[in-house]
Amino acid sequence: MPPPPPRRRGLGDIPIKVVYLVAAIVATVLAVLLIFVVFSGDVPTRQTQDQTAVSIVPVPPATATPTPTVSEAPLPAVPESKKFAPLSGKASATKGTVTDKASGISYPRLGGSWSAKSFPPFSVAQRVGKVEAPYTVAASAMLPGDAPAAKPSTDADYRAIAVQAARWTLRTQYPEGATLTAWTASRKVPVGKGWTLAFTVSYPSGNARQVGQAMVTVVEVGKTKPAMLVGSIPQSGKAYWRDLNTLADKVRPL
Repeated sequence: MPPPPPRRRGLGDIPIKVVYLVAAIVATVLAVLLIFVVFSGDVPTRQTQDQTAVSIVPVPPATATPTPTVSEAPLPAVPESKKFAPLSGKASATKGTVTDKASGISYPRLGGSWSAKSFPPFSVAQRVGKVEAPYTVAASAMLPGDAPAAKPSTDADYRAIAVQAARWTLRTQYPEGATLTAWTASRKVPVGKGWTLAFTVSYPSGNARQVGQAMVTVVEVGKTKPAMLVGSIPQSGKAYWRDLNTLADKVRPL
């Protein structure tokens, strides 16, 4: 007689421990899902590409007030307008025009003893004599330093920038200890926008002091930063002082 077929097991035959284990697993999964659903709004989203981090620049510690340098020394009050009277000496003949395309201005090419030579940081320079301070130079470049925050628009703006150029000239073209003693001219440029300042410089020479003459012109050339023309002649070159009048009268924007 054949044996009876095996009996199928039902739910009641599953051990109680297995039932509890499965129930615990299901409960854990449901709890995890519930946490994600409830708190999903609190998860921060990734920054978009157009969000940028802001860097913080540390403030340097306070220090004692530094001793003023030549460029920081007080200057005489700048006249709002003053004619550039002819200086002493005889004006040099001119040999055409210097066209400084890098700076965007033109001005006379001086003849006689003047010669054009490399003279950084200027883009074009004419000189007489030795290359040592105090220099005899007529040269052009863009205004040194940072550009103004906004493009100058008024005569007062350009006059203030010309004062900066005068300070720079005093500091770079004369020996330490030079001072600006008087303004000899303060006027608009002959063409376009800009300003010319001329001034007298007192500077040390051995155990004495000597006098030089200088001028600066800043000219609007279509940029935020203006172009600059510098003419500076110490006492040893006073025969050429009149050439500063020539430069101031003939400077032009390109």
